[in-house]
Amino acid sequence: MELHDVWFVLIAVLWTGYFFLEGFDFGVGVLTRLLARNRPEKRVLINTIGPVWDGNEVWLLTAGGATFAAFPEWYATLFSGFYLPLLLILVCLIVRGVAFEYRVKRPEENWQRNWETAIFWTSLVPAFLWGVAFGNIVRGVKIDRDFNYTGGVLDLLNPYALLGGLVTLALFTFHGTVFVGLKTVGEIRERARTLALRVGAATAVLALAFLLWTQADRGDGASLVALAVAVAALVAALGAARAGREGWAFALSGMTIVATVAMLFLTLFPNVMPSTLNPDWSLTVTNASSSPYTLKIMTWCAGVATPVVLLYQSWTYWVFRKRIGTQHIADPVH
Repeated sequence: MELHDVWFVLIAVLWTGYFFLEGFDFGVGVLTRLLARNRPEKRVLINTIGPVWDGNEVWLLTAGGATFAAFPEWYATLFSGFYLPLLLILVCLIVRGVAFEYRVKRPEENWQRNWETAIFWTSLVPAFLWGVAFGNIVRGVKIDRDFNYTGGVLDLLNPYALLGGLVTLALFTFHGTVFVGLKTVGEIRERARTLALRVGAATAVLALAFLLWTQADRGDGASLVALAVAVAALVAALGAARAGREGWAFALSGMTIVATVAMLFLTLFPNVMPSTLNPDWSLTVTNASSSPYTLKIMTWCAGVATPVVLLYQSWTYWVFRKRIGTQHIADPVH
């Protein structure tokens, strides 16, 4: 296996880790409007991801940086062609981080309600747009012979990509719902279990339609296996949620995300961005990659840094592993 193939796999792993981790905290942000009934319950939801949400975003930064270094042509075409949606995602992530920090800086109800509204929308919009973006990457976009994107924003809003956006939004919300069930106690835990079944059923319908469309359009034997794993894991997650086994439900919903992302990258390889104008103009792992020397240096750096990141992030989750409820919420100090 060539180094550019290795780095394609590593970038797939980084995006998988990002969607697995950031997926549930996007879901929790959406649940601040769907599940919480009052301010203490919203604080419970936000506190479940308070210690980890910023660490989860490290995976996005690493995935973007790795793409820039390993596949500069891919990075250039992707970030220029998808400029507006990616800019909107970036703005949402900035506002979301500010909202987490500023929400309790003042005691006024309007102040806190506005920041909570910001958390909801800046969780929902990226959860949808990431699916739209990856749907277009897999489907292919208008790329000319110079590897420049020649389409417009409306070209990105095609039915396949929009369905992909609905799938990621529903899947992340389901993932967040089972996470809330895993991390909370009392009435909010029971409501999360009930909501997980409803959201999970809708997710199953959307995901099955999207994955079958992907398989029919670009799939092979390997992607078919990933599809089967994703569907089986999602059905099993619903069963675990129904039985009150939140730990299993969370692991299985995470497996659904892993298998879904794996399927998308399997259908993409060896392309990194197919061209719908001419297949010969597609960006591939070969023509979009950096030099072998650059990839070699990156491999050594990743081998040293990756275990450190995994260790400190695992330690964070271990430290903040206990369940919380409204009885654990203290009065804010301003």
